[in-house]
Amino acid sequence: MSSDSAPASIEQLQQAIDQQQTLFNELRKDTNTSPQALDEAKKKLSELKAAFGKLKGKASGSADAAGGKKKERLLLKTAKGTRDYGPGEMFCREHIEKIVKDCFTSYGGSCLDTPVFERKDVLTDKYGEDSKLIFDLMDQGGEQLALRYDHTVPLARYLAMTGGTNTQSKLWQVGKVYRRDNPVMSKGRMREFMQADFDISGAWDPMIPDAEILSLLCTILTRLEVGEFTIKVNHRKILDGIFEICGVPNDKIRTISSAVDKLDKSLWADVKKEMTVEKGLDPAVADKIGVYVQLKGGAELIERLAADEAIVANPSAKKGLDEMKILVSLLQAYKVIDKISFDMSLARGLDYYTGIIYEATVEASAPPWLKAAQAAAAAEEGNPPPNTLTSTEPSPPAPLPTKKDKKPKKKADADEEDDVDDSQVGVGSIAAGGRYDGLVGSFSSAAAGDKDKNKGQLPCVGVSIGMDRIFALLWPKWEEKGMRSKETMVYVMSAGDGLLVERVSLVNELREAGIKTDFLAKNKPKLPAQFAAGEKDEVPFAVILGGDELKAGLVTVKEQKWEFVDGKKDKVKSADQGTQVKREELVQWIKSTKTFQEWGTGKLI
Repeated sequence: MSSDSAPASIEQLQQAIDQQQTLFNELRKDTNTSPQALDEAKKKLSELKAAFGKLKGKASGSADAAGGKKKERLLLKTAKGTRDYGPGEMFCREHIEKIVKDCFTSYGGSCLDTPVFERKDVLTDKYGEDSKLIFDLMDQGGEQLALRYDHTVPLARYLAMTGGTNTQSKLWQVGKVYRRDNPVMSKGRMREFMQADFDISGAWDPMIPDAEILSLLCTILTRLEVGEFTIKVNHRKILDGIFEICGVPNDKIRTISSAVDKLDKSLWADVKKEMTVEKGLDPAVADKIGVYVQLKGGAELIERLAADEAIVANPSAKKGLDEMKILVSLLQAYKVIDKISFDMSLARGLDYYTGIIYEATVEASAPPWLKAAQAAAAAEEGNPPPNTLTSTEPSPPAPLPTKKDKKPKKKADADEEDDVDDSQVGVGSIAAGGRYDGLVGSFSSAAAGDKDKNKGQLPCVGVSIGMDRIFALLWPKWEEKGMRSKETMVYVMSAGDGLLVERVSLVNELREAGIKTDFLAKNKPKLPAQFAAGEKDEVPFAVILGGDELKAGLVTVKEQKWEFVDGKKDKVKSADQGTQVKREELVQWIKSTKTFQEWGTGKLI
């Protein structure tokens, strides 16, 4: 925006920004909007924001010069890509974490913890094109640092540091990791997020640890009740062999692999364009790749590939196929083969994978528009959509905000970032991983100054579970089922006199017996106020003390329940005045109830 067309005041400029933002949002939602019109609207919005920043800076500078600097009001918000979790949400998240950790220990894992930041040279050259997403730090001592991008590289660094003392191990870690990506908060895609990793290191017989990891993942997702899920499996040796067969130059294999990895959220035409236009691959080679990466299926696909003479003749692909045959037999023994889909489009763009790779997906993983767009593309060609990735035309620009021109564009504001329309984005994979046999060795050799990266090699295979993406799937179901936000089982009350000492004594006794208990911290609270406090937390047992009952060695227990009425959760009204229970039998009485025994589910409706 030129200076002569800029509004004269900050207020006018802000109004112009609001109007342009509204226009941009409308254009983005309109499927008939051309890419050029969308780009022009976005460019104008960027220019307005830049002009606003300059004008505001000048106004602030003038005020400072006049000695009238005004302290700006504090903006109370979390940083972009981060969020707070309230008590109810945390109760759900802790439920998820408890199940995951229980499965980790059931499979023989030991817990590990590593720092949330690492030396930057530890993290560089490990993530391919995603390296740009690393958060850089610089501590006051001048040491170049970065926030960890995942748990895998820190684990490999730890194993390299411990040398030969961890030749065979099962290690798990749950903690936050950081990526400077464009967040989609409603889908659990954030800049700060929780991952749970389980890794098996050491030299074992072929594919046994790999199958163990896949069995673990199936167990976790089944226990979490995420709904129908599929674990897509591929092998980097097979994929690399296919690239060689198709004629991909060695120096382009990793970048082409990164493009192919986007087929779960893009049409083939978009991926082919990236490979040819942006990455310089011969279109004929891209077409050959397209034939293979459309293949997906069950165990029969492995047999089909094994019958392909070109694949079998390639040493890398042949070795990968042999390993996959072993994997199939093990997955059948684990009884999880029905959850597996061998998918040749799965590539996993990270540089450190060397063998089997996998991703767990649900129906919400793919962008909402993708299935219809694939079907329409296949219908235009008159072909049935076996995996519907065969469109020869690029996908329409307006519904596909995630399909952006990868070439850098000049921005009016250096800090400006592209907005993401969350209605057009899927959750993505909820877990992923693979085999990385060379990562530990690369650290060991680098530390020794040895150019041989195979020196000190320690084979590893693992999985990373996206806890925030799983939470994004489960939290709506959690609310629909009326789950609680606290584990408090008993609320101790008094009728008439405050009976503070007696209440505290009983609360202490119940807590020592392992029953989560609370009370109102007042000397002489009124009974309605005590019931209101207990009902706020949906406490299922109200234990009421009375002077006469205590003398007789009795307490009154009233069990409470809640229900949904017109979409609102309300307490079930009951004429029951409660049950009198002997004071010394109260602990056993509560523990024998069905409500107490099922409290772990969190459901009290």
